[in-house]
Amino acid sequence: MTLSLKKYIGDRAFYKMLFLISIPIMLQNALTSIVGLLDNVMVGQLGTNDMTGVSVANNLLFVYLIVCFGSVSGAGIFSAQYFGKKDFKGMASAFRMKIYIFLVVTILSIGIFLLFGKDLISLYMHDTGDGIGDVALASKAAWDYLFVMLFGLPFLGLSMCYSSTMRESGSTFPPMIMGIISVLTDLVFNYLLIFGNWGFPKLGVTGAAVATVLARVVECVLNMIYTHINARRFEYIKYAFKTLKIPRELLGGILVKGLPLVVNEALWVISIALGTQCFSTRGLVAIAAININSSIANVFNVFFLAMGSAVSIIIGPLLGANKIEEAKDKTGKLVFSTFFISLFSACLMAMCSSAFPNIYETEPEVKALAVKIILIAACIMPFQGVCHSGYFALRSGGKTWLTFLFDSGLQWACYLPLAFFLSHYTDLSILKIFAIASMSDVLKCFISILFLKKVNWAQNIVEEKK
Repeated sequence: MTLSLKKYIGDRAFYKMLFLISIPIMLQNALTSIVGLLDNVMVGQLGTNDMTGVSVANNLLFVYLIVCFGSVSGAGIFSAQYFGKKDFKGMASAFRMKIYIFLVVTILSIGIFLLFGKDLISLYMHDTGDGIGDVALASKAAWDYLFVMLFGLPFLGLSMCYSSTMRESGSTFPPMIMGIISVLTDLVFNYLLIFGNWGFPKLGVTGAAVATVLARVVECVLNMIYTHINARRFEYIKYAFKTLKIPRELLGGILVKGLPLVVNEALWVISIALGTQCFSTRGLVAIAAININSSIANVFNVFFLAMGSAVSIIIGPLLGANKIEEAKDKTGKLVFSTFFISLFSACLMAMCSSAFPNIYETEPEVKALAVKIILIAACIMPFQGVCHSGYFALRSGGKTWLTFLFDSGLQWACYLPLAFFLSHYTDLSILKIFAIASMSDVLKCFISILFLKKVNWAQNIVEEKK
């Protein structure tokens, strides 16, 4: 093994620390994704119209989820570094800022969905005359599902504030337990309310939404209770609500560092939503097949998604403690590990590609197309893994404008123009359009590596603010 390669391989203590942090996140994400998959399959038993409607609604709700995540991430950078510095009052201020931001995002999102939800849904509904699905029925299912899901958004956002701050404190196990209880709640009530089992009403897609809202409430309440009764462990919570103020210097820092994250996440998720709208021009068969791919991809993505979270949890406190060189060293090892974990996950996903679509009660054309899209997604996954870990490393050092450039910047400069042009001005099949547009993640991967190598990204931003 050459010397240049050795610096990317950690010792036993490194991998022990990595697994202790990442495995609880992986397990929580895996169970969430598996239950989400089962939800999707249960809705899929209702037919192509209901499955497509729920897929479209979830695509719109995904915009809220990612924007909310990006909005609280700016405060999360400071929270992680304050934890490394053992400044719990600073952590409390950052936590309080998360809550303010989530409230604004949630209120705006609910208003937009109530006013324009049906119009947004209609953008995804195209009748290509292939005889697959009914646009009117799919649109109704999408609105029925979306309307009920709006009641769960406040609980989802507040739960995100509590669980993310616990993770930034190095505690990944408690959020995992809360997440497991939540997804099991979702699974049970989906079974009861979608099909009307055990005397419960048969509500179809509305039942699926009610079950998810109940699960969000359970997770939020459990996260709040656990944090407050363990104030000795999570010392920042003692100061969280003693005042409603945010120190001016911290507010300025969060706005400067966090604004690019908010803009980035918003533009990224909007580009994904618009890209899906472009794919929808090829009919409901395309949306249904992409939905099947998303369901299985969510299961296998948990490995590199957990690694991204691990990067923040490990690197942020090191930077806050002024251990800059150690942070850089560990980042190289984390990115290297993420690539191989993602490669392994992609191989597993490809092996399942032929069998998985057969679970759904949908047309053979949808199943055949889904198999091919899953294989394309598997080929792209290792590059997505490297992008993801690189993104979180740059973000931990406060280089949020760089993450904006290589993440959403490339989405709008490459992915979305390709999806739009190919879907509207060529006769290419959805398979070729999806494959070409997805290649933007390969370019993004190499740019993220370049930034990590050439840019002085590892900085102690809480010390600077002091």
